[in-house]
Amino acid sequence: MKLKIVILSLIFLTQEFYHAQNFKLMRYDEDYYRLKDSAKTFYNKIKYISLSPAGNAYLSLGGEVRGELDYAVNEDWGKMNTGTDIFVLQRYHLHADLHLGKRIRVFGQLRSGLEDGRKNGPRGIDEDQLNVQNLFVDIIPFKKSDQIITLRLGRQEIQYGSGRLIDVREGPNLRLYFDGARVAYASSNLKLDVFVMADAVVNTGVFDNASTRKANLWGVYGTYISPKKGNLDFYYLGINRSDAVFDEGVKDESRHTVGARAWRNGDGFIYNFEVAYQFGKFGLGNINAFGISSEIGYLFSNVKGTPAVKLKNDYVSGDKIKGDGRLGTSNAMYPNGGYFGMNPQAGPANLLSVHPNLTWNPAKNVTLTAAVVFNWRSSLQDGVYGPNGSLRLSSSNSKRKYIGTAYTTTFSWKINKFFSYSVGVQYFQTGNFINDVIPQHRDGFFVGSVIGYKF
Repeated sequence: MKLKIVILSLIFLTQEFYHAQNFKLMRYDEDYYRLKDSAKTFYNKIKYISLSPAGNAYLSLGGEVRGELDYAVNEDWGKMNTGTDIFVLQRYHLHADLHLGKRIRVFGQLRSGLEDGRKNGPRGIDEDQLNVQNLFVDIIPFKKSDQIITLRLGRQEIQYGSGRLIDVREGPNLRLYFDGARVAYASSNLKLDVFVMADAVVNTGVFDNASTRKANLWGVYGTYISPKKGNLDFYYLGINRSDAVFDEGVKDESRHTVGARAWRNGDGFIYNFEVAYQFGKFGLGNINAFGISSEIGYLFSNVKGTPAVKLKNDYVSGDKIKGDGRLGTSNAMYPNGGYFGMNPQAGPANLLSVHPNLTWNPAKNVTLTAAVVFNWRSSLQDGVYGPNGSLRLSSSNSKRKYIGTAYTTTFSWKINKFFSYSVGVQYFQTGNFINDVIPQHRDGFFVGSVIGYKF
């Protein structure tokens, strides 16, 4: 009821706000300096608040309200007999973007994520009553017309490539954040980031989250843009984790990832190919893992509704010999689980997946998608992992590979520049591996409905 009242109270503002820019995934990427000489509407006044006679010092305010109603049946495939679960998630964000001239900027954002009604209480992605999501300062020591270097210090969200390894994780109620430093170079065709970060321990209360206070994520990520020849990403990423859990065991993990991604978006033929190799230490044993991903498709720009047909394929390594002390399981680190479909049941570790999908726009601002995801274990000696990389089912000496088939469809409606609505339906048919290791196995069913408002 509280969420409904908040959303209804915002509707009357929609018409005045209609000429706002499109909101970005990272709200700190939005720039409202262009409103300096615009009409002084209520919206413009909160998006650009001048703090100096010349107007180079200014403050911008923004936020988000999001409500989600979920209906889930046998999310655990019958393992714990949870049955039917109906629960509500709420997300509230409020941010302030302070520019002190052209060289210094401070960005801060509060978040509140709430869960109500879930049988087993909130998951780690559901509830954080009040916390700081972003709080950083940008210092720009070098700037030319087509080149800029930015030093960013503090708490920040990060996202790279297609989100297979590092993503802000927009789908769940709580987005990811890190504490650390990043140096970013950007020109017309090249972006290069160097960063050192510490992740967070999320608790459900008010300002009770804790940083790990040690550098457990670092790396270099570059993107070269060539509109005519296609685009290329290249990267090195490193992580340290204590008591990392795999089917092989629980040990300290130090892992290095080198990879590359070639991709092209737009009309006609589109593609996204990525390969990554991982090495390091798992306890006293060595890590030797890899992942290969491909996505090919065609966007029919001259057909009504601009349909796009795509085929995704992923091969993510698993552990080859259980109990030998060495680890062959790939670690996706901080992935965008939605890369493997809506509410994915199997995540990017020990996985072979085939994922045909269709996207169509039957009306303006309306998008329909339909997909099927076929999932196998890539190694019989390893288990099934969740979308965040956590171990979900041990291999249990099963000789069966097939995990299951997910049938999904989604409806998304961008009501206007501020309001959006989406609903997704998924049926997950368990495969012979799940049927083998869970005696009272059940197919899963999930419906998620989300309404959002941004300003």
